Amino acid sequence: MPEGFILVDPESQPESSPTPISFAAPTAQRAAWRVWALVLGAAVAWLLVWGRLQPFADWLTYEIIGLAPDSRLGESVAFFLYDVPKILMLLGGMIFLVTVVRSFFSAERTRQLLGGKREGVGNVLAAGLGVVTPFCSCSAVPLFIGFVETGIPLGVTFSFLIATPMVNEVALAMLFGLFGWQIAGLYMITGLAVAIVAGWFIGRIPDIEKGVEDFVWQIDVGEANIQASKPTWTERFEQAWRTTKEIVGKVWPYVVVGIAIGAAIHGYVPEDALADVLGADAWWSVPAGVLLGIPMYSNAAGIIPVVHALTEKGAALGTVLAFMMSVIALSLPEMIILRRVLKLRLIAIFIAVVASGILLVGFLFNAVI
Repeated sequence: MPEGFILVDPESQPESSPTPISFAAPTAQRAAWRVWALVLGAAVAWLLVWGRLQPFADWLTYEIIGLAPDSRLGESVAFFLYDVPKILMLLGGMIFLVTVVRSFFSAERTRQLLGGKREGVGNVLAAGLGVVTPFCSCSAVPLFIGFVETGIPLGVTFSFLIATPMVNEVALAMLFGLFGWQIAGLYMITGLAVAIVAGWFIGRIPDIEKGVEDFVWQIDVGEANIQASKPTWTERFEQAWRTTKEIVGKVWPYVVVGIAIGAAIHGYVPEDALADVLGADAWWSVPAGVLLGIPMYSNAAGIIPVVHALTEKGAALGTVLAFMMSVIALSLPEMIILRRVLKLRLIAIFIAVVASGILLVGFLFNAVI
């Protein structure tokens, strides 16, 4: 070894090479952008398909199957082929959006808002919130699960579920345009009263929680996965997708059966026959209207034009509005959908309480108008 040189162990020397460049942040950013692109692309596809559902259903019914457009069977089949994808798309899209939105709110905050600090306050707030939320009967299951998992009392949950389809901005706007502000205002007040009182009464029933199916208390809708640290958008979207698949996978058969029943009634129950029953001056006309409305299927936008047509044919306004409330809040298809999360005893209680409130509304309208 030449003089002046010292032999050293290379492993004992500090690394002199530059610190490796970390690609973790750019990779994470690319992944986040891919997730956003996927979600936005799915939203665009959803809108494109949504806009073509009615023409596709008509084409399939009248061109491919060959049914006559003016036949009852044709109307029923077209209704079914249009509403099945429509409701399932609404259901899936709403569950996804609700899960993402819920990831921004803690369970404790929601309990403070709707749980009620004293008796009845939560029911009033929930019913008021239902007026400004455009949910229909297809949203019953995901909304119910979300409310229960967030810790909101069952009575308050029912106040919201009754108010949101029955007293919403669509119903009020159409009633205002067809009947004037007095009828629209009276409908809003009485509809809210039904939602508040019915929810309050249901919440006071002992051991009411036993009427909910066991899986509802166990299902993960994302709240439990929201830790103290703020989740990323990717985590929110992934949780929303898992929740959507889980809930839609459980309820889609009930949705299809409910729509099939509604489609059959839609095509085979004539308005003239309804007007003959609902126009009777006898006391039983209001209960008859409620009973006739339960098997039907529609939302506020769909049933209010029918209500207007019935009143023009001589049906009593209070009886027709009771019929309308029954269609929207107590429809058989919605009860079939709710059966996935509620036991028969609780569904029967729900129907009895809400129907009693609707009967009072019908008699009130007939008495004052």
